[in-house]
Amino acid sequence: MPSDPSFVDYVTGQMAGAGDIIAKKMFGEYGLYANGIFFGVICDNKLFVKPTEGGRQFIGEVVEAPPYEGAKNSFLIEDQVEDADWLAELVTITVAELPPPKKRT
Repeated sequence: MPSDPSFVDYVTGQMAGAGDIIAKKMFGEYGLYANGIFFGVICDNKLFVKPTEGGRQFIGEVVEAPPYEGAKNSFLIEDQVEDADWLAELVTITVAELPPPKKRT
């Protein structure tokens, strides 16, 4: 089931404190970017964030699941979506540990 655009808008709005957040439609779902760095996806109206050591420490009790069949596990973020400050901090921590986007030639 594809994600509802209103849910995507809500989640990206909650993350606004982490910088320039963009959701790009990908294969019927949404890829999430912060300041140009891919950090997560929204699939079936659920938020998944790439796993990082800093994110793991920040979250504490991590729930990991694949966002879609055949994908690697990501952090599944459920109830914390309601807490904009917490979510923005998680995105900031995660993006700081991810490599910058590759330059296109």
